[in-house]
Amino acid sequence: MNPERYARTRNALDGAVSGLSPYISHGFVSLAEVLTAVNAVHAIDIQHKFVYELGWRAFYRHVWQHRGADIFRSLHEGPLPEQAYTPELPADVREGRTGVPVVDMAVHTLYATGTLHNHARMWLASYVVHLRKVHWRAGADWLYAHLLDGDLASNHLSWQWVAGTGSSKPYLFNADSVARFAPPPWHSPGSAIDTSYEALDLLARGPLALATPPLDVPPVALHAEPDRHTQPPSALGATPPNATQVAGRDVWLVHPWSLGELPADLAPDTLVLGLYLGDFHRARPWSERRWRFVGTRMAALTPVCWYGDAAAVGQALAAARTVRSTAEPHLSHWLVPWATCTPEPTLFPTVEQSCASFSQWWNRTTRGLHTAADLLARLAHKNA
Repeated sequence: MNPERYARTRNALDGAVSGLSPYISHGFVSLAEVLTAVNAVHAIDIQHKFVYELGWRAFYRHVWQHRGADIFRSLHEGPLPEQAYTPELPADVREGRTGVPVVDMAVHTLYATGTLHNHARMWLASYVVHLRKVHWRAGADWLYAHLLDGDLASNHLSWQWVAGTGSSKPYLFNADSVARFAPPPWHSPGSAIDTSYEALDLLARGPLALATPPLDVPPVALHAEPDRHTQPPSALGATPPNATQVAGRDVWLVHPWSLGELPADLAPDTLVLGLYLGDFHRARPWSERRWRFVGTRMAALTPVCWYGDAAAVGQALAAARTVRSTAEPHLSHWLVPWATCTPEPTLFPTVEQSCASFSQWWNRTTRGLHTAADLLARLAHKNA
């Protein structure tokens, strides 16, 4: 990856993005490993856009650490009271037939690939919340299920940033912005967003939603929302928890957010055990595409994988001699009682005091640093 081209073109849908987000979200690689690899080829400044974007991911984890479950509720009121927004995502949005090309292209791309450029995510969220008056949480839950890189902190807090419940004002966009950053099929002249920012701001702060477009023809199967599943496909080979598999053994527990290389200090007879937790996935189902993305990597790490409820998993793991894993906020409620957890890999230092804004957090974490190498050296010193 060329960091300079990234900084210059990343806002364009056909720009030089890294494509690493799904691998970072699921722990294939850590932020530190990514920056080390990039900086080894292209030495970059601490204020470089690439480092800055890695910082946003770490900042959202910082907010999650301090705010906990509050990130799933509005951090403060947005342009309108909560009751002004509907809790359901309209069918025409789910099926990509709003008649606004940029919105429909975003939905179709999401379903076809499991990925979506960050600019397109912001446009989609802004349309859903501010023009259709859908509560940000409905949109965030929907998008999370289909994204390969869906991370609860990054996804839900980004929706709050767009909605104005996690920022000082609503994020808005218009057709001119789409024409600047997206290829022609995304352009939306003559649509509801083909207006001024002043007019869009009035729409965002007014109670009326855009009318649901008429359904001239049924949505084709290609554009129908893919099913969401609460358990892995049978082909991935997950089995119910079984105490006899772990009885008296040292276990290293692998989960969907810790799919990197196994620790070098594992004893040869350590059982590497994959886990999909039913309690989590019933609350937050995934598309089959995402299940297979995670499951393929899980199978490469271990042939032994469980899917089960927390009660059954905990009872079975109690038969093990020791259980170790990597700490991770998606599963921390369950992991802490079951396993001795090593800290999640970090790049930026921990900020003990809750920061209200990214700029406040960024200034504290990078104070006194000039280059990415400085940041990495500080991390190496901490881990020494």
